[in-house]
Formats: sequence, structure tokens, C-alpha cells
Amino acid sequence: MVYTRHVPNAITVLRVLLTPLVIVLMFSGTFWGITGALALFVIAAVSDWIDGKLARSLKVSSRFGKFLDPLADKILVLGTFVALTILEPAIVPWWAVALIALRDVGVTGLRSWVESRGGSLRTLPIAKAKTTGQLTFLILMLAVLALAERADAAGEAAAWLLYDTPVMFVLLLIVVIITLYTGVIYFVNQEPSEPDAAA
Repeated sequence: MVYTRHVPNAITVLRVLLTPLVIVLMFSGTFWGITGALALFVIAAVSDWIDGKLARSLKVSSRFGKFLDPLADKILVLGTFVALTILEPAIVPWWAVALIALRDVGVTGLRSWVESRGGSLRTLPIAKAKTTGQLTFLILMLAVLALAERADAAGEAAAWLLYDTPVMFVLLLIVVIITLYTGVIYFVNQEPSEPDAAA
């Protein structure tokens, strides 16, 4: 069917629409609310893989899709990170999220500059590790936040992990370091190649 070619972009748009729902549920302060945010976040994250796979299998590609797909990823990830800076500033400080956002702005600007000169920015394999690390941290953080709302042993363990150990903060630092490292590599390695949403 002719409409099939629009399915990947429709899934990408759905990812954008899910982001505000994730954020609203994060602020519910309840186990089920934050669990709902976690479930929607996972669905949105998986949709990124699905729309890319569909676009390749259907052999459909558009400038709009290439623009929207990475933008949707950044809206989901950065939106969730910003919400965490408000909810748990001691674990997810604003400066860490600012560094992640700065890297994305820098690479996006570099990509636009390279494309304006008729080239494209070569996607690095470690960019996928960066994306995986960010998504894994956010999923883990949402899961622990949800469990911390429970009034049982699991809730006590989650609260201990969040507030009495530096584990989550250390994991965030690792994510920030990997994110910044990929940004630096992009600026020193600009061999033209086919662009990819994982950047």
C-alpha cells in the first residue's frame, strides 16, 4: 500500500508524543505513575529501533525522516533527563544534563555544517554505545524511582540505592563521559559517509 511508506515517520512522531506523557507520569510521585512512565519510555525507546528497521526493510527514506528521527530521540532522552534534574537534583545535577545537551547541539551543528558543504558526517560505532548507555541509565533510574515509592523491602532497597550510595550518580558520570567522548571524536573525525540517527 502507498501509505506503508509513511509508517516509519508515524512511529517517530508517536515517540515525540509519548515524551510529555512520560514526564507527567514521572511527577506523579506514585509507584504506578512512575511505572507507567517507565513502560512508556521503554515503548518509545524500542520504537526507535522499529522505525529504523521498517525504513530499511521498506526501502523508504526522506529528508523529513532523517531530520525527525534523531530529533525525536533527543526530545525523549533530554526531556527525561531534565525532568530528573527537577525530581532528583542530587543524583542528576543540571550541569551533567547541560553537558549532554551541549554535546548534542555541537554534533548537530557540525552535521549541518558538513552537509552544507555537500558531505555527511560519518557515524561512529561508539555513538550507538552512547545511545545505549543513556537509555539504559534512564530506564534503570525510572525503575528504581518507581520501586522507591513502595512501602516494602523492595522500596527500602531502592531508596537505599538512590540516597545512601553513589551508584546511580557514578553511572550518570560514566554516561556523561562517554557522551562527551563521542562528541570530541566527531570533531576530529569527519570522513564523509552515510548519516545515521544514532549520532
